[in-house]
Amino acid sequence: MAQTTATKKKPYLQTILFGALSLASYILLFVNEEWVTETYTMGGYYVVYPIVTAFWFSLIHGAFGSNLLSTLGLEAKMTKKK
Repeated sequence: MAQTTATKKKPYLQTILFGALSLASYILLFVNEEWVTETYTMGGYYVVYPIVTAFWFSLIHGAFGSNLLSTLGLEAKMTKKK
């Protein structure tokens, strides 16, 4: 009998990669918190730094969270509209 649902591989490698990248980013940020505070509050063109940092953490942490949930087998349930 043929399998009706496609079996998906769990993203173990991506979870570990993005988890390590997320952890390293947080460590780097907090180890250099004095420089970050001084530089990010200078104004002018430096206003780009916190924006880029927010996008970076959003991307990396979001990818880690998504892959972690997929690894744990938690997927969004698709419902049909009536």
